[in-house]
Amino acid sequence: MQPGWVLWTPVALLAGSNVLMNLAWYGHLKTPGRALWAAVLVAWGIAFFEYCLAVPANRIGAAAYSLAELKTIQEVLSLSTFVLVAWALFGERPGPSQLLGFAFIAAGAFLVFKAPLG
Repeated sequence: MQPGWVLWTPVALLAGSNVLMNLAWYGHLKTPGRALWAAVLVAWGIAFFEYCLAVPANRIGAAAYSLAELKTIQEVLSLSTFVLVAWALFGERPGPSQLLGFAFIAAGAFLVFKAPLG
C-alpha cells in the first residue's frame, strides 16, 4: 500500500496543471482583439508552469498508478477544470447533454480503475 501523499500529490498537481492548461487554451478568448502572436506567447508562458506541475505529477504518480490510470486521472481533471474555467471566465454552465456525456466519461474512468473485464 502506497503512502497517502503518493496517491494524492499527483492528483493535486494534475488538478493545478489542468487549470493552467485550460487557461492557456481558452483564456485568450476573453481578449479577441489581442494579436494572435501575443496570445500564443502568453499561452506558452502559462503552459511552462503547467508542465512544471504535470511532469512531477506523473513522476510521483508512476509509483502508485499505471500509465492508463494516470492518463484517466488527467482526462477527468481536464474536463472538470474545463467546466470550472468555462463557468468562471465565460459564464457557460454545462447543460443536460454535457452532464450526461461527462457521466459516460466517468463510467469509462471507473472501468479503467476497477478493470471488471480483466
